[in-house]
Amino acid sequence: MKHVHLIMLSLFVICKGYSQDFTVNDYTVDITISEKGYFDVDENYDLNFETYKHGIYRTILTEYNLSNSDGTQEKRKIEISRIKVPNHKFDAPFRFVQKLSKNLEIKIGDKDKTIIGPQQYQIKYRVNNAFLFEASQIRFYWNIKPDGWAADFHKINFKINVTDNIQLSKENCFVYSGDAGNTNISTDFDFHFENNVLVGTSKNNFVSHPGQSVTVLINLPFNSVNEIKPMWPFWNQYGWVFLIGTLIVLFYAVWDKYGRDQRVIATTSYYAPNNIDPAMAGFLINDREDTSDLISLIPHWGSKGYIRIEEIGKKSFFGAKDTKIIKLKPLPENSPDYELKIFNGLFAAISGDQPEEVLVSSLKDTFYTTMASAATLLKEKAQPYYEAKSKKVQIITYVVLALLTILLTIISLIFWGLIAAIAAFVCCFILLIVNTYMIKKNAVGNQLFSELKGFKRFIKVAEENKLKMLLIDDPGYFESTMGYALAFGLFEKWARKFEALNVKPPDWYTSSGNNAFTMHNFSRSFSSTISGTQSYMVSSPSSSGSSGGGSSGGGFGGGGGGSW
Repeated sequence: MKHVHLIMLSLFVICKGYSQDFTVNDYTVDITISEKGYFDVDENYDLNFETYKHGIYRTILTEYNLSNSDGTQEKRKIEISRIKVPNHKFDAPFRFVQKLSKNLEIKIGDKDKTIIGPQQYQIKYRVNNAFLFEASQIRFYWNIKPDGWAADFHKINFKINVTDNIQLSKENCFVYSGDAGNTNISTDFDFHFENNVLVGTSKNNFVSHPGQSVTVLINLPFNSVNEIKPMWPFWNQYGWVFLIGTLIVLFYAVWDKYGRDQRVIATTSYYAPNNIDPAMAGFLINDREDTSDLISLIPHWGSKGYIRIEEIGKKSFFGAKDTKIIKLKPLPENSPDYELKIFNGLFAAISGDQPEEVLVSSLKDTFYTTMASAATLLKEKAQPYYEAKSKKVQIITYVVLALLTILLTIISLIFWGLIAAIAAFVCCFILLIVNTYMIKKNAVGNQLFSELKGFKRFIKVAEENKLKMLLIDDPGYFESTMGYALAFGLFEKWARKFEALNVKPPDWYTSSGNNAFTMHNFSRSFSSTISGTQSYMVSSPSSSGSSGGGSSGGGFGGGGGGSW
């Protein structure tokens, strides 16, 4: 079964301490789900301006990343239409403009008029493409109140109206509230069903602060809502081929000059370059922040005495193995920020005098945000190894391709028809993706790449005699290099080379098996352990389970609002 989950592509960060000088006393949301694949939203605000204001604005995120259960990612663009604000002036972007932006802003009020005191606002709109279609169910996942609102909400009411073919029950309806990312079912709301309508009311003394959300998740029956799928027909003729071909040639010319790395000769290396940890080595090898790059830091820390790893066997026949990571000492303060992010995140909840340790199973569905932040930090840390001009050209190319996507699609539609328009759009979209690789290493980066390329090649082809010599000079050679082999995707191959060399397995790793702990057994056990650890550390919330697999602020409808 395919499980799809939401991760916001963009965040509206508003500090709690920032005052907008207004309070929402009563907020009511009425949502009607249509079997045609959309739903209508009716938001009603009863608020009070404490100082003179023109009005309010409402932002809605329209672009999201969807994380599938197999770890793949896809983008989702929702569409907001039929925007109405009765009895008030308002501005909202045209549909064409919406498609170019990651969020929509509805600005309500009169720039020539200020108001104060109690005010009422009603915002109505239709949402398309905001259902999650899975193998056995359809998920409605919406932030009734997103975390980006710069005001306190003291009372929240909502109604979710469904089609006649859907029977709602407590088993398929879930409400989350509190800080963004909270996966616990909300205790802040009373909800019941009235004529198959989900009705929710916040309890007394409830307050939702800036940075907090209220999210509703409903599991709908399969085929209860229509899925609108885009059509991508194949094509192989007409005049637009010339335009597309010219665009590809020009793009290649730009990439060849500003994005293609210089050819470097691999320098035979037995060690990684100085001050380059496995995560950075993995990034520089393929110019991407892969998950395996960050996971490779675990054996790296073990070899340096920062952690110890204990494999925990199955507690029952149907149980699963687990892994315990024990902190022996903190990382140095001058360690790279992405290392500190992960290391400190692992033990963030630890307190007291007991040994600091964490079960990797406890990281499931929670630690992925830390890993995502660390990946961003790793990418930022790697930028000094790349040409600054290449980055500028990449940004310019993004802008040009975005404009060409619109222009060529329209021209193709007018002159050659639908197939040509789709082909032009697809071509531009692919080039936008390819443009992410238009980064070019500088002289320092190329030197490091040469050494890393040679080191990686040595790991692939190293002979037994050479490894024996290296072990004589450095008995801990295997431990110090295994993290790099993992980042290169060569750990198992690297470990097998040491099985016949009487190398003792690392003492910072303990297996749950009863067999003699040989290098062969270590290789198999550690590979399984690190694979499971990676899965837990990067997994996002599952769609199964009694909690519904959702979280506060985790659905579509992210954004917020404020006053102006």
